[in-house]
Amino acid sequence: MADTAHDDFDVDPPEGIGADESKMPLLEHLLELRQRLIYCFVALIVLFFVAYGFSEHIYAFLVQPLADIMHQSGGQRRLIYTALHEAFFTYLKVSFFAALFVSFPFIAMQFWAFVAPGLYKHEKRALLPFLAATPVLFFLGGALVYYFIFPMAWKFFLGFESAGVDGSLPIQLEAKVDQYLSLVMQLIFAFGLCFELPVVITLLARIGIVSSKGLREKRKYAVVIAFVAAAILTPPDVISQIGLAVPTILLYEISIWCARLMERKRGDDPDAVDDDRDDDEEDAKAPA
Repeated sequence: MADTAHDDFDVDPPEGIGADESKMPLLEHLLELRQRLIYCFVALIVLFFVAYGFSEHIYAFLVQPLADIMHQSGGQRRLIYTALHEAFFTYLKVSFFAALFVSFPFIAMQFWAFVAPGLYKHEKRALLPFLAATPVLFFLGGALVYYFIFPMAWKFFLGFESAGVDGSLPIQLEAKVDQYLSLVMQLIFAFGLCFELPVVITLLARIGIVSSKGLREKRKYAVVIAFVAAAILTPPDVISQIGLAVPTILLYEISIWCARLMERKRGDDPDAVDDDRDDDEEDAKAPA
């Protein structure tokens, strides 16, 4: 009898979790997490020093859209710095920004290596595409703002320059290097994070927190929130605000479509349920 009871409770660990991993104590998990964080920190520091060696070239790449617009306006144009340490710290920021951007795939790999042993096989298959899509979507957001928004926004701001009339002083842009870099980084991160919207909403739909029907019903609130977020995250100009809000709304629509695909895979599409319910009601009302 005792042997039978022992056999009943001797359950193998679920598929996707090894026997040692299922019995791993909390301390070992914390030690592994610390090791993964150390790897990420070391990679970030190494890439930071490498990027610092190319910081002038990286900054030249970031400032190129403004240089092109200034070249079209004619004259001898420049960027300035007014504090002795300003240019040095600007290059440090450029190096850290580049190191963080380049090291993101490695950081994602470390995250996956820490989480994957505790997942089932179907959970691994479900999470891996989202992990791969995250840097791609962030890169697309950064590319959009660099090649499309920057030229229009900088041209808009330079349009406020004035040559001066009737003896008045001219108004000419003398941009500071640190302020320009801060603005560029703010816009790149804002567009990059907004482009992660389909990944976040699809994951929420997969675990059942949101539904495609609920997302469609709240579409009008999403439009308002998109414009409010664009007004907060971008400079006070119409071009960059609309340039961020419109793609965000389009990504929201894509997210609704992705959420519906997740529901169909689970077999709980609310639209299909509603259609079946309407068909049943029509059948009940039909004359015998």
